[in-house]
Amino acid sequence: MDTKTSKLAAPALAIAPAGFGRRLLVELTMRRIGIALAASVALTLLLTPIFITSFIELLGRTVFVGMTLLIAFTLAGVWHPSWLPRWVTQVLAVAFAAPLATLAIYVLKVDGDLPAFFHSEERVSGFFFLSISALSIGLVLALGALFRERDAQVRAQALMFQLEKETLQRQAADARLSVLQAQIEPHFLFNTLANVQSLIESGSPRAVPVFKSLIAYLRAAMPQLHQSAATLGNEEGLVRSYLELMLMRMPDRLEFSVDIADDLRSIRFPAMALLTLVENAVRHGIDPSEEGGRIEVTAHREAGTKGDTICVCVADTGIGMSETAVPGTGLSNLQQRLNAFYGDGAVMELSEQTPHGLRAELRFSEAG
Repeated sequence: MDTKTSKLAAPALAIAPAGFGRRLLVELTMRRIGIALAASVALTLLLTPIFITSFIELLGRTVFVGMTLLIAFTLAGVWHPSWLPRWVTQVLAVAFAAPLATLAIYVLKVDGDLPAFFHSEERVSGFFFLSISALSIGLVLALGALFRERDAQVRAQALMFQLEKETLQRQAADARLSVLQAQIEPHFLFNTLANVQSLIESGSPRAVPVFKSLIAYLRAAMPQLHQSAATLGNEEGLVRSYLELMLMRMPDRLEFSVDIADDLRSIRFPAMALLTLVENAVRHGIDPSEEGGRIEVTAHREAGTKGDTICVCVADTGIGMSETAVPGTGLSNLQQRLNAFYGDGAVMELSEQTPHGLRAELRFSEAG
C-alpha cells in the first residue's frame, strides 16, 4: 500500500511547482510592473533632496525595493497559509519586505560589514528614510490593488449571477413552452380526427379523399410540432393545409383567405399558435352555424413610436362568441405561449364582429 501511495503522490508534487510558476507569471502583469516602476521614480524624486547619493544610484535602490515588494506581494497572493486570509498575507509580505530589501541594499553597499553600516549615521538614517518611505507607498499600493481586485471579483460574481439567472429563466420558459405545446398537440389532433370520424359515419363519398388529405396534412404537420425555430411562414403553410382539408369536409359552408405579408414570413412564431386560432374558428364559429361562414387570416406590421408591432388576426363570420363561453385549452395556453415567446407586452384580444362572428387578434413586438 505504501509503495502505491508514493507512486501516485510523486506526479502531484512534480506538477505543483510548474503550476505555481505559471500562476506567478500570470499575476506579474505588465500593469503591476509599470505601477511599481512609476512609484519607484516618484519616490526617488521625493528623496533626492534629502540624500547625498546621486539620482541614478538612488533610483537603482528604489527600483530594487519596489520590484522586491511587487514580487513579495505577488508571491503572497499565489501562496498563503490556509488559516490566514489572502489579503492579510499580502499586506504582511509587503510590510516585511520593505525593510528587508532596504537593509539588503545597504549591507551590499558595505560588502556585508554590518558594524561599518551601524557606525555610519548617514547610512542608518538613509536606511530608515528609504525603508519607511517604501513601506508607506508599498502598503498604499497594495491596499489599492486589493480593493480593485475585490471590486472586480464582486462585478464578476454579479455578472455570473445574472448570467445564471437568465439561463434559468430561459430554461424555465422552454420548459413551459414544452408543457403547453404537449397539451395543445393532442387537443388539435383529436379535434381533427373527430371531424373526419363524423364525415365517415355520415357515409359521405368524400370520406376517402378527406382521409387521404388528413394523412398528407399530418405528415407535413407532425415535424412542425416540436420545431423550436418555427416561423410565421411555417404556420401559414399549416393553416392553408388545414383549411383546405376543412373545405373538403364542408365545401358549401366554408370560404377562407390567407394573407401574410412577405416580410413577416421569416419571423419567429410559436409552433401551432396560428393553427390553434384557425381551428378554434372552424370548431366554434363555422361548424355550429347552419349557413357556415368565411375565415380570413391576415398578418401585417404596424409602425409605432416605440417600434413596430406585428398584428396577426383570424376573423370568422360564424356564430360569434357566446356569453357563457369559456376559453378552451388552446386559447388559454396561447396567451402564456405568446408571453414566453415575446414577453409580457404580447396580447391576445377577442372581439365580436358585425353582424356576427369573432375576431381573434395577436399583437406583439418582433424584438420580444
